[in-house]
Amino acid sequence: MVCYCDDCQAFAYHLGRADLLNANGGSDIVQVAPSTLTFVQGQNRIVGVRLSPKGLYRWYANCCNTPVGNTLSPSVPFVGILAQAFEGGAPAVDEATGPPIGAILGKYAIGEPPAGSTGLNLSLILRAIGKVLAWKMGGKAWPHPFFKREPREPIYPITVLSREQREALRPLCGPQPNAQATG
Repeated sequence: MVCYCDDCQAFAYHLGRADLLNANGGSDIVQVAPSTLTFVQGQNRIVGVRLSPKGLYRWYANCCNTPVGNTLSPSVPFVGILAQAFEGGAPAVDEATGPPIGAILGKYAIGEPPAGSTGLNLSLILRAIGKVLAWKMGGKAWPHPFFKREPREPIYPITVLSREQREALRPLCGPQPNAQATG
């Protein structure tokens, strides 16, 4: 799916990686079960940031500011991976996983919101819930690439942005009818 939310945009700007956003400020997200994602090297470079104390955990490699996954919590077996961060970008990922099947939160898009992105996309929501339930019941929650099983806490260091830091990113994010993302 493609997410146009201002938090996904703020994360890209926080990393200095607005180049990973599409022309409307969207992030092409591939959803995977935690147990299907492992890192074979570079674990010492992984860190996390939360844009608010209760926000998503947004993981990235601090050597190059490349996003490596977004998670809700260790109890929700779900990792969202930014397709644009892969070698070959979204086209290469789309070849392996299929193209995005929908878009959400288009009200935050830069410029004209993409068709079908501004309303409640019930089919996308139900599909995501179905995946999470299947992964949880199918034992695909563990091992988790970002959280310890006991105690359920992050493996990697986390920074929580202050309200002032988050607010400083807000003007860079949509909706801005005359702005253009740099991606």
